Amino acid sequence: MIYLDYHATTPCDPRVVEAMLPYFTEQFANPSSATHRAGKSTAKAVEQARRQVAELIGAEPKETIFTSGATESNNLAILGLALHANNKRRKIVTTAIEHKAVLAPGKHLEKLGFELVVLPVDAAGRVDRAAAQEAIDKNTVVVSIQAANNEIGTIQDIAYFAHLAHEQGAFFHTDAAQAVGKIPVDIAEWDVDLLSISAHKLYGPKGVGALFIRGGPYALPLEPLVYGGGQEADVRPGTMNVPGIVGLGKACALCQGEMHEEAQRVASLRDQLENLLFAQISKVHSNGDFTNRLPGNSSLTLPGIDAEALIANVPELSLSAGSACTSGTPAPSHVLLAIGLERDAAHQTIRVGLGRFSTEEEITLASNLINAAVARIRQLAS
Repeated sequence: MIYLDYHATTPCDPRVVEAMLPYFTEQFANPSSATHRAGKSTAKAVEQARRQVAELIGAEPKETIFTSGATESNNLAILGLALHANNKRRKIVTTAIEHKAVLAPGKHLEKLGFELVVLPVDAAGRVDRAAAQEAIDKNTVVVSIQAANNEIGTIQDIAYFAHLAHEQGAFFHTDAAQAVGKIPVDIAEWDVDLLSISAHKLYGPKGVGALFIRGGPYALPLEPLVYGGGQEADVRPGTMNVPGIVGLGKACALCQGEMHEEAQRVASLRDQLENLLFAQISKVHSNGDFTNRLPGNSSLTLPGIDAEALIANVPELSLSAGSACTSGTPAPSHVLLAIGLERDAAHQTIRVGLGRFSTEEEITLASNLINAAVARIRQLAS
């Protein structure tokens, strides 16, 4: 199997697995039980991981809390701020191309009486600045804008939108699950209040993530989503996933040392794949901001070729369609519709995500397989 969908099927780096293994079989004590040596040892490992995560984004360790992933981090950030605000501020501002882990909490708050404003984007997926300036006001409690999109790869100007939010006294949150570990992320430069991280997007284990909270959990008015044993300053209580946390820390440390060279290599492979497909397949075109996108991302629309049919014809490849299924009903991607694609074009779009373990040989083979599949489908259609 050749993986061309690192956005959804990112493998865990073997070096990360090696770092985690002792905490499954040997050092398995609860880090909250710090009265004995074993508990102190695992607590020390957790704090080392906290430092590693913080260092990757330019934060302080005390500003990082561990969660089950970016979905929980997003929910905690958005719901936590809004519910704590009570009736003081009643507006949530986000964008049309956010992950559902941001849009769904916003819609839930709308049911509770909050105003939800969804900002439009242009054809490249860039958030409309004029619309943001108009929407963000003194009634806004939190603005949540994704750092980089998971489908089309567009990178937003987070510092600009954070400034707009702060001018009006609102908090700013960014879902940086796709950005952290792939592009430089500096919370001081971006000036964000909260930032979500997912381990498995940067070659760590699934089921663990982190939330950056400016100044630490006690500095921001954040209402917990769950209550319990007091872990993570009571903002996210519960027994800690020590192996996962250690894996996240190791993954962040690896990214910090390898990200720059890795990004250049992966972007080169992406460009190579696109050039091969453009040369072989007529009418294919890319989506997103070509000058400011994630290194390994490519969103490709192939007119007349149903994406699901194409994927079925290349079982050797791990690919994703540009559409998602909700409750068993095929629906076009909300991201692709937001950038102006018609429904048919959205269903004819595939998402490619190259990563750390992609090779030139795979790129050549993948382009040939896709080209052959497109030719078969078009021949059958004619």
